[in-house]
Amino acid sequence: MKRRNFLKILPPLGITPVALNGLALRPFANSRMGSILASCEGVSDRCLILVQLKGGNDGLNTIVPLPQYDRYAQIRPTIKLAQNALINLDSTLPAAKQIGIHPAMTGLKSLYDRGYASVVQAVGYNSMNQSHFKGTDIWLSGGDSSAGLNNLTTGWMGRALQAIYPDVYGAPTPEMPDPLGIQIGDPNTSLGFHTETQHQNAINLSGQDPAGFYSLVQTIGGAPIANVPESDHGHELAYIMGVESSMNLYSKRISAVFNAGTNQGAYPNTSFAAQLKTVARMIRGGSKTKIFLCQLGGFDNHNNQVDQADTSNGTHAVLLKTLSDAMKAFFDDLDLMGLGDRAMACTFSEFGRCAAENGTVGTDHGTLSPIMVFGKGIRARVHGDSVNLSDLTSDNQVKNMQYDYRQVFATLLQDWLGANPFVMEEALLGNFQKMFMVEKQFTVSPDCYIGGSRIIEEQFRPQVRLFLSPNPTSTHVEITYEAEIPMNARISIHSLNGSIVHTDAVSMFRGANMFFYDMSGVPAGLYIVRLEDSASGRAEIAKLSVVR
Repeated sequence: MKRRNFLKILPPLGITPVALNGLALRPFANSRMGSILASCEGVSDRCLILVQLKGGNDGLNTIVPLPQYDRYAQIRPTIKLAQNALINLDSTLPAAKQIGIHPAMTGLKSLYDRGYASVVQAVGYNSMNQSHFKGTDIWLSGGDSSAGLNNLTTGWMGRALQAIYPDVYGAPTPEMPDPLGIQIGDPNTSLGFHTETQHQNAINLSGQDPAGFYSLVQTIGGAPIANVPESDHGHELAYIMGVESSMNLYSKRISAVFNAGTNQGAYPNTSFAAQLKTVARMIRGGSKTKIFLCQLGGFDNHNNQVDQADTSNGTHAVLLKTLSDAMKAFFDDLDLMGLGDRAMACTFSEFGRCAAENGTVGTDHGTLSPIMVFGKGIRARVHGDSVNLSDLTSDNQVKNMQYDYRQVFATLLQDWLGANPFVMEEALLGNFQKMFMVEKQFTVSPDCYIGGSRIIEEQFRPQVRLFLSPNPTSTHVEITYEAEIPMNARISIHSLNGSIVHTDAVSMFRGANMFFYDMSGVPAGLYIVRLEDSASGRAEIAKLSVVR
């Protein structure tokens, strides 16, 4: 998606460079505007941890539909989990919806019982791709198998972060000193953070101790290439230089945040737990990074998925225990530090596994699978029904998708991180019905949504000044503005939920200009008047009260 130069919507708490009654605001100034317009305390401090289960997690041995246990045992005679070994996740569910989780996932059970975990059944997208590489790319890019969304070269995380913070170009700012995204646990840069520009909004800490990160990055690279060719090779060079530049710019800040942080809880001695321990320490140290991407690999279990002597043990059991125990340790740690309301975590995998076992004590590539969401702000429940094991495809795959994976990400982006509708469109390239996943007291109000209204390429033109009279008003408003140079502009009036009450293209002349608008038919309430230079995107906003 190319960067575009037109007004999309006005975010009620937008962070494009604007001025409120002459006071210049920069990215992350939404918190200051929030103190004027609504109570939005804490929203800007939240983060999302995405956990990639690499290889294709076997959803059916993770979540077993208890009422269908006989059918489950029939199609998995060798690798089935013993019925008496399964943990009943929630005995209060209707009988038809009872599920048993893998006995290794005691941490998930503990988190669910205290209201910190949720399970979403049968997640995927239409016509799921069963290739590891293509399937992974689709989940990370926010695409699907349709022609227009099957070969995206940018990631939904990168698009979301760029739309939320359009002026953070791979370099720290006073208001946003941290990288917007951080990847941990995989040395290969994730497609999920790719954008259309060379400006990187995420860095990769994989393989490094953040405390020693600054000294490490001083040894990489050299003088930047002066003339990057306009070619595929040139684009790759520009990308690499952008990554390197970002790493150097953020290195001191990352070390400072890590060193300022602590952990108070105990963690398992696993690589994945160390990833979450690092995230918790950075949150404690003051990091404002919005999305962390962690990974746990090893789920491609074609062979010897279970220990045949005791199917509760084996490769898959170790992985699920690693995930479950580390997640519990992470949220225990945050709670001990009084930071439990700062983070939410979500698992995803490129696909599930075939419903029927194969002949080598394992499972082959599949389609739909459950995902798990964790956090103090989550609504603890099981979303959807168990897959129907008596209604499989001709090749023994589960069918009847209940949730598009983008519904989960859309819910987390808006209800947890507070992304405005423009961000949602940019990130997920479509409208996806949100889920009732975040508890009401943690759900971000539309008054507190954040995100840019446009992505800006040009330098800002000289500042304009905006005045409203009368204010408050019940009949009309005179919008007066002064320009230092002639320009074309767009003036618009918006309600706090982002809807446009009125919009007009206007020509601005040097000096004073005035626009009259009849407010007699507009309901009482608080509105935002926005004046944008059409060429540069430089904008002024002012608050307008309508009384009756």
